[in-house]
Amino acid sequence: MPELKQLDAGHAPAVLAFELANRAYFAASVPDRGDEFYDQFADRYSALLAEQEAGICAFYALVAEDGSVLGRFNLYDFEDGTADLGYRVAQHVAGRGVATATVRELCRLAAARHGLRTLRAAAAHANAASQKVLTKAGFVPVGPADPADLGGKPGTWYQRDLALQP
Repeated sequence: MPELKQLDAGHAPAVLAFELANRAYFAASVPDRGDEFYDQFADRYSALLAEQEAGICAFYALVAEDGSVLGRFNLYDFEDGTADLGYRVAQHVAGRGVATATVRELCRLAAARHGLRTLRAAAAHANAASQKVLTKAGFVPVGPADPADLGGKPGTWYQRDLALQP
């Protein structure tokens, strides 16, 4: 059974393997991170862990029994009980409810572990799968997203009050 785990230094090789294996799949719906991301992965990963340690973000991986990463689920920009949510799942588990179930679990953790009251997430209009995940996880559309937030693509911001259960 996959387990949602907060990132630590030991997850780095599996996270990099996940990102590399799914790079083309992700680039079809979100902006590609570019070669520099992969070339400087160790430094970037250490910076993420430092942000997490500082309490301004929380990064999670959905880890399979074999240790491979099935998805990344991130809470970032903590401010006044609110954070933004970002996520991506491996191509081979997409469309199977994995993202929806994990976003729901992360909502519980966001409130219980991180003291958050509200989560926000942006989804591009062309990314129907992400819109469906957010809606099923109890998020509601709250307004247009700046295309700059979505790699130049138009989209919508969604929000969830963590006190409300979907």
